[in-house]
Amino acid sequence: MVITDEPGIYIEGSHGIRLENEVLVRKGEKNSYGQFMYLETLTLIPFDLDAINPELMSEREKGWLNAYHKRVYETLSPMLTEDERQWLARYTREI
Repeated sequence: MVITDEPGIYIEGSHGIRLENEVLVRKGEKNSYGQFMYLETLTLIPFDLDAINPELMSEREKGWLNAYHKRVYETLSPMLTEDERQWLARYTREI
């Protein structure tokens, strides 16, 4: 099943922003507790680093974002022009 993951923040009476990715629900480990599932990211779009405050993120969250951005760059950059690769490298840099 394909679903969306839509983390966001909403400021009541002001504004909000939501980041959205499509993910595929996959079967994971099965053990005595039952069948576990995991999410495989399908869409590969960099999150806007200008809108992220790394000081508010845990090391685990930073690690996830850096790994995701590495995958975005490695997957998409071979299909881009040099100018596009430079832009993508800037917006998938590690934080």
